[in-house]
Order: sequence, then C-alpha cells, then structure tokens
Amino acid sequence: MTLEQQKKFKYWQWRTIAGTMIGYIFFYLIRKNFSFLMPGLTAEYGISKTSLGAVITAAGFLYGLSKLLNGMLADRVNGRWHMVTGLAVSTVTAILIGFGAEIITALTGVPEGSTPEFVGKFTILLSALWIVNNIFQGCGFPPCSRLIPRWVPSNELSTKMSIWNTSHSIGAGLAGILCGSFIMASMGTDMSADPAMVATIAGNLGKDVTDPAVISAAEHVGAWKWAFIIPGIIAAVGVFITAGILRDTPKSVGLPELEEGKKDGEPEVQESQAEISAYITKHVWKNPVIWALALADFFVYVIRFAVLDWGPTFLREHCAMSPEWAASTVIIFELFGVVGMLVAGWISDKVFGGRATRTCLFCMLGTLVAILGFIALQTAGASPIMLLFVLATAGMFIYGPQALIGVIASNHATRKASATANGLVGFVSYISPIVSGLGFGMIADSKFGWHGVFVAMVVMAIIGALIFVPMWKMKRDAYEE
Repeated sequence: MTLEQQKKFKYWQWRTIAGTMIGYIFFYLIRKNFSFLMPGLTAEYGISKTSLGAVITAAGFLYGLSKLLNGMLADRVNGRWHMVTGLAVSTVTAILIGFGAEIITALTGVPEGSTPEFVGKFTILLSALWIVNNIFQGCGFPPCSRLIPRWVPSNELSTKMSIWNTSHSIGAGLAGILCGSFIMASMGTDMSADPAMVATIAGNLGKDVTDPAVISAAEHVGAWKWAFIIPGIIAAVGVFITAGILRDTPKSVGLPELEEGKKDGEPEVQESQAEISAYITKHVWKNPVIWALALADFFVYVIRFAVLDWGPTFLREHCAMSPEWAASTVIIFELFGVVGMLVAGWISDKVFGGRATRTCLFCMLGTLVAILGFIALQTAGASPIMLLFVLATAGMFIYGPQALIGVIASNHATRKASATANGLVGFVSYISPIVSGLGFGMIADSKFGWHGVFVAMVVMAIIGALIFVPMWKMKRDAYEE
C-alpha cells in the first residue's frame, strides 16, 4: 500500500472496530434488559418463574443455534447489512413486547390484568416475540467476526479483538443502569394507594400487602413496558448509526485487501459458492483445531456463567452480603472482565507474538488458582467483600479466553471462514448453561451444596486448561497453509 492508502486503511480499520462495537452494544441493550424487568411481569401478572425460565431457556438455545447458522451465512454475505438487519428486527420485537399488553387487549378484547385468560395469551405473545428477538440477536456477533479480521492483520487481532470484546461488558452495564437502576426504579404508575392493585401484587408475589417488595412493585406499575420501549427506541437510532459507520471490506471503499494468505502478485479472484463451501468444510468442519477451541469455549462459558449467575446468589444468600454490595456485584464483575480482556489481548500480541493459546492456558490456570483461593477463604470464614473480589478475579481471568478463543478460531479458519468458525464455537459455548445452570443448581440443592458447585468449577478449569496444553507450540495462524 502507498502511504496514503495506509492512513486511509488505518482510519477504516478503527472505524470498523468502533462501528461493530457500537452496533453490538445496541444488541446487548435489547437482550440483557429482560432479567431486570422479570420481577415486574411476575408482580403485575403473576407469571411464574418457571414460565419465565422456560422462555429464557428456549430463547437461549435458539440464540446459540442462530449464532451457528448466521456464522455460516456471514462468510457469504455483506457483513454491514447482515448486522443491521438483525439489529432492526430485534429492535422491532423489543418495542412490540413493550406494547404487548395493549396488543393482546386490542386483538382479543381481554382487558389487561392477572386473569388466567389474559396472562395465558400475553405469555404466548411474549414468548414468541422474545424467541424471535433472540434468533435475530444471532446476527450480532457473526458479522463482526467476518468484518474485523478483514480489516485487522492476524498479528494485531488479539489486541484489537479484545478491545472489541469490551462491548459485551459495556452493553451489559448500560442495560443494568438504564433498565435496572433507572426505569424499573423510577418509572411506571404509582398504584400503591390502590388497595385492589396492592392486593393483586401481593397475591402474585405470595407476600403480605405491607411487604416492601409489594409496595415497591405497586409504585412502579407498568415500568417493565418502558424497559422494552426505551431501549428499543435507542436501538432504532442505533440501526441507522451502525449502517452509517460500517462498510463491508477494504475493497468496498477502494482499498486493497490484506495480503495474508495471498501469494505475491496473485490477482483477486471471485470464488463460486461451491469453492467457498469447500474451503469452509476444510478449514472449519474438518479442522480439529476449531473443534478443540469449541470444546475449550464450552468449559470457559460454564465457569463464566457460574461466576456471573451463581456467585452473586451465593454471596447474598450464604455470606450475608449487604444489599448495597449485592447490587454492585455485576458491575464489579464486568469491570474486572474488561481488564482481563484488554490485558490478555495485549499479552497475546506483544509477549507471545499473537499465539493467544498460550495466554489462554495461563488464564485458565489463573482462574483455577482464584477458585481454589475462594474455596479456602470461604472455608476460613473470610468477609463477603473479600470473597467478592476473589470471585471477580476468577472472572477477570476467564474473560481472557472468552475474548481470545474467537481470535484463535478466526486466525486458524482464516478470514474467509472466520464467521463460520466462530458460529460453531459460539453454538457449543451456549450449550454450557445445561451444566452451569441446571447442573450446578442441582448440585447446590444436593447434599454436596455450594461446596460441590465450586469443586465442580475447579474440575472445569482443569479440563479447560488441559485442552490448551497441546496447543502451546501451535502457529499463530493458518494463512501460510
């Protein structure tokens, strides 16, 4: 490239990273809001936790499957419009859920309330729209895993993809602040002076009418609707922002493509779909490295979800953590995660020359040590605050592989098949809630209790680390092949 082309390429490289980060944050805003508004649905309509859990489980599985299918699609279509289309459909479904109660009343004539007829119809609509939302949420990451490797050479990919991965934490944090701290805590209609509404909420929650949780819910009736509508409106603006920022490939803005994987002087050739499929089959479906990474990511996600889902619950229910600190656990975990991702990416490129598998091995060992330390401190009766930060340290280490496994998959499938490879890895990783959710929940309820849960996490960390051991001498990428 000429000096002018290099400057232009660097500009578009960072524009692509920023654009995909912004777009993915908008995706998160209308996916991670659900957990914050579920208490409102239960309080106002009596929708059981079992029903809500079934919706989450079905949507989560289909989200993982969607990542796989969209990964296969992303290697064949324009990444810019792929991502924008998914965000647009997810946005529409979020806004429709916000007006779901009014839609049911308009279509069926059944008045809004906690009557069995209304709740049954509303739950069906809620489930259908949330499942559609999660299916199109699967259009979020695969286009990014196609776009970024086309703008970032493999020797810089760990650092820059780790920067991109902070969009997970930023999106989750913004969803928590907007929906959890603001909308659900300050919006809605104050019905606390209405005895009938207070009695209905008390009955739905199985609590006394004077219970603080009942009064709080009565003061914010309908807030859950705004927790869909407002993020949906923000995401609608995000659709146009994302479309305006992104472009597909260097060629689409008049720049030469990256030279990795090309012989000197080799001209650009338009490949047929059959040739693309054959390439993907060889470098993804028949590539043992990609399958090993998918298996490793499964264990990484088991630990990640266990730390995020069960850690705060354990600290609140069994370590007498104060409500103020309990409310801060998610934010603290995400901050530690951001640090873990950025440091792991830098070490991979600057210390190990892009061989991110080595960083992943050390991260898994760090996770193992942190969990063992947590067990020892908990047994010794350490304070909840100390336990929180030790558990957050485990999360910091586990976020390294969470960010880097996708980088390794992109480098070894090459940019021509990176989206499919990451789709496969993503699908396998989202099978992990079977273990981290159902499995660990059963262990916690058994005679082994919480100690058994943390011992199981130790086993997962050991297995995850062992998968990376044979990869120590593996090359950074497969472009020379």
